[in-house]
Amino acid sequence: MKLRLALLLCVAGLVLAPASALAAGNFANAGLSGVSTTNPLAGMKWGVYHGTLDDLYSAWQSAHGADKALLGKEALQPLMYWFGSWNQDSLAGDVAQQYIQAQTNGDPDVLSQMAIFRADPWEGASCKEVPTPLQVASYKDWINNWARGIGSSRVAMDLQPDVPFLNCTPDHSQVPAEELNYAAQVFSALPHTTVYIDAGASDWQSVASVVSLLREAGVQYTRGFALGATHYDSTAHELVYGQKVVRALAANGIPGMHFIINTAQNGKPFTTQQYPAEFKHQTPCASKQSAHCETLGIPPTTDVAGNPKADGLSPHQAAIAAKLCDAYLWFGRPWLKDQAGQFEEKQAVQIAATTPF
Repeated sequence: MKLRLALLLCVAGLVLAPASALAAGNFANAGLSGVSTTNPLAGMKWGVYHGTLDDLYSAWQSAHGADKALLGKEALQPLMYWFGSWNQDSLAGDVAQQYIQAQTNGDPDVLSQMAIFRADPWEGASCKEVPTPLQVASYKDWINNWARGIGSSRVAMDLQPDVPFLNCTPDHSQVPAEELNYAAQVFSALPHTTVYIDAGASDWQSVASVVSLLREAGVQYTRGFALGATHYDSTAHELVYGQKVVRALAANGIPGMHFIINTAQNGKPFTTQQYPAEFKHQTPCASKQSAHCETLGIPPTTDVAGNPKADGLSPHQAAIAAKLCDAYLWFGRPWLKDQAGQFEEKQAVQIAATTPF
């Protein structure tokens, strides 16, 4: 397997770093002056996307008055856009380059952010079918081409949102996990790409289950894992859960892991257990006084422990954040229908109007 991977990476024009070098993950801010040497995302400028991938930015451009100000709370933040099989294999490298250009304005010292959602089949479909050999080959072609597109750019990456779906593969097939393991190694071999494998959320899987999945998916080659991409649980709960996962990984021979948390939609948090029937179809908060509804959370930042009271954190939770959480990022997409469909301007305005942050 290792020889095969090395040959594939050679064909892709990449050099696989030693496993020991990859264990801590590559630093996106490496080589910049005056930046953090302990947090790969800190001390550098984060790019803001100027494009039409989901119509958010163009909606802000064409809006007026109060709506423009509200849409600006989202469109002018450094966001993490998602990419997958809808981007052709042969064009993946070009799409990556174009996206990075649109987020960084061509500045090589600016960070771009992306979520890689390339596994196919995935989510519900992955519970019924296993990728065929042709699909696996296509997956690897896409990953290699996307990696070439990234090159030496500075990138923060959430790899494969909703990884707990690995638990439902038919006959416990390891093929999807092997695909993610491959991607984790390819992307972590890039000089300035910091990879976090998506681990679901605190209200989804047990710590033991998530640790097993992360090991299979190759977390040992990355900086760590990501939490809360499609869920709404509180940042405080994600921090405590993240610490448990870090400790469990260390106990299983993978020390030094860190994590990021999505705070795009958990301004008024709730769990899947509280609203199981309506979980994926949450309506925006009606007002700032509403509870357990969808609205913007803490804006993207690496200053994760800077204002614990305002962020709803106890001193213990703030200490976890300072030690183990690299950043709060917006890799959820609450302005899209069910977080995955078309852009909904009315919803985008409403969640911006009701956020407590």
